[in-house]
Amino acid sequence: MAASTTVAGDTRQRILLATLRLIGQHGVAALSNRRIAAESGVALGSLTYHFPSQSELLREALLLYVHEEVLRLRALAAEVRASEPSAASAAAEVERIIAGSAGRLEEVAELELHLQAYRDPALQDASERCFAAYEEVAAAALGALGVPEPERHAPTVVAVMCGLGVRRLGSGSHDAAGTAEALLTVVRGAMAGGC
Repeated sequence: MAASTTVAGDTRQRILLATLRLIGQHGVAALSNRRIAAESGVALGSLTYHFPSQSELLREALLLYVHEEVLRLRALAAEVRASEPSAASAAAEVERIIAGSAGRLEEVAELELHLQAYRDPALQDASERCFAAYEEVAAAALGALGVPEPERHAPTVVAVMCGLGVRRLGSGSHDAAGTAEALLTVVRGAMAGGC
């Protein structure tokens, strides 16, 4: 019984990862069940068995991405907190991390899925959960830096990061320059009570 559960889990995982790759390469509009099945190496019937609707498939793909991204960000945040950095060194580290991961297909796929959530209300819960998870990580990082009311300021940090990410993607730039300064502006404003 456990082996068949693992196989089913592996199949679902392959389908979701293939979906994210295809969205990152071609966009949501280019998805088809046949294309996803071929990319993931599963039979078309297996795809529709695991995901009876495209909305469900897109929702689960976004949630998988977010789950893995939040785990990655939490681990990075823990490393940064353990070094007890100043706000400036923490912001510089965030900029370095972003520069090293900019332009990943998953980043493009995430943006596509958030935009698709505007068109498909079935995805809006997953999109909201995504931003809530990012805000949780941001609040933890702000709290570690001694920012008062970190939960209040976390949405601003997430909005700045998302905006800078859209700018990088839209311009084709993998340069994260300016990220540290933008984050420091938010942190300084929050510390001064001006936000």
